[in-house]
Amino acid sequence: QVQLVESGGGLVQAGGSLRLSCAASGRTFSSYAMGWFRQASGKEREFVSIIRSGGSTYYANSVKGRFTISRDNAKNTVYLQMNSLKPEDTAVYYCAADSGYGGFYAPTANAMDYWGKGTLVTVSS
Repeated sequence: QVQLVESGGGLVQAGGSLRLSCAASGRTFSSYAMGWFRQASGKEREFVSIIRSGGSTYYANSVKGRFTISRDNAKNTVYLQMNSLKPEDTAVYYCAADSGYGGFYAPTANAMDYWGKGTLVTVSS
């Protein structure tokens, strides 16, 4: 039983930075893997990054080296620091939780157990 609320989206120029936050309500937050997905207009939802309960991370190739995922279990919050943003990063970004993820690979969207409503990131050229 996890409720997720994203924040931090907005409009930024190419090359700029944003930090997204996802606040979770459940006491079991620390046991979940937490991921970020994004969905651009007219496209399918795609994996961005995930962090395991122990802190290990995995990134999509499209964001590797530019984005950093982190978590603060004491605050029940996961973050996505986005640097060197590109217009192709424009999308609605969703936070998601998975009770059973334990690998180093990109999970599919339908494998996640809980979702936030999303926050819009727009990168202009």
